[in-house]
Amino acid sequence: MNAGTGVFVLRDEATLVAMQAASFATEDDFQRLLASFPELLAGDQIDAAAPRRFLLIAREQGIPAEEGAGDRWSLDHLFLDQDGVPTLVEVKRGTDTRIRREVIGQMLDYAANSVLHWPVEAIRAQLSSRCQAEKRDPESALAELIGQDSDPEGFWAQVRTNLQAGRVRLLFVADRIPPELRRVVEFLNRQMDPAEVLAIELRQYEGQGLRTLVPIVLGQTQDAAQKKGGGASGPKQSRAWDEASIMSEIAARSSSAVVEAASAIASWTRARSDRVAFNANPSWGSMGAVFRKEAAEITALRLHSDASVVVYFEYMLGKPVFDALPRRQALLDRLNAVPGIRLPPDAVSKRKTIPLAPFTPASTAAFLAVMDWFVDELRHPKPDASAEPEA
Repeated sequence: MNAGTGVFVLRDEATLVAMQAASFATEDDFQRLLASFPELLAGDQIDAAAPRRFLLIAREQGIPAEEGAGDRWSLDHLFLDQDGVPTLVEVKRGTDTRIRREVIGQMLDYAANSVLHWPVEAIRAQLSSRCQAEKRDPESALAELIGQDSDPEGFWAQVRTNLQAGRVRLLFVADRIPPELRRVVEFLNRQMDPAEVLAIELRQYEGQGLRTLVPIVLGQTQDAAQKKGGGASGPKQSRAWDEASIMSEIAARSSSAVVEAASAIASWTRARSDRVAFNANPSWGSMGAVFRKEAAEITALRLHSDASVVVYFEYMLGKPVFDALPRRQALLDRLNAVPGIRLPPDAVSKRKTIPLAPFTPASTAAFLAVMDWFVDELRHPKPDASAEPEA
């Protein structure tokens, strides 16, 4: 066999293995590999300044042709990156003649209809379904993508915003990208804004029982990168949020009463939490109240730069004290007794956003009194903690 691929593996100090170019046995093998190892999408080549990380939402993701209709198409893979940019992946082997023309029109159909007919709730449900099948916690999977101190609700809101803006990434993946497909990808990437269109040539080499995979991103051009300011999700620079910058954002969009409520919640967070956590998303900021109990950390609430506060019942599951349903129910009942707050019954095991717009000084004081009760119960749980709130 010809050893002229120029790819070698040093097995040990005395053995150099010449690797031979190899093809994937089936398209399904190819797809399963990407599903198992999203890093093969070469996020560092897509964006060197802020390497993309990917979370698989689903394989064979259905796409309807109209609102409320059944699925008409099936996308090979749907991923999300850490900025909530939906990444649509179509996989073809280089020997498949459809890779030259048919796959282009196919992908454009997928993109055009997905931004119109994919509700974020359906994407979240797909992630939960996949994680359940794999016996994984979807919240942990998401935290691996966006960080433990990031805000999941804000992330999903960004996914919705990206879909509404057509801010998606289209990836054609093959073991060999034909020149004509590369030219089309470069053209589309220059013309489509804010969408990003790229091809990834995933080369495979084998030799003496070893296997090497080399992803190469194709289709990027300097003018496209400059036009889009760094790719499909815009500039990727993170933002170091702090209390002052969050309050500044709230003040710019809210009434003085809302600013007063937000300021009181921020002060409470500083005074009562064991750790204050800020996110680094460039689009929105959050200030989280993190509590420690028995070597566990519980993020109880976050103040958002959009003038809302999120109470994280879901993050209490599996953690000390408030894993018990009666205690979470007691917390929910107390919150619903606050003027301006009305959370549904299922909030007891979820996370719910509370806008600060309806808050008055009295409701702010009542809300913080409830959160004081939460902290006191967490640190010194009482046997009667599940009792109904006092009238």
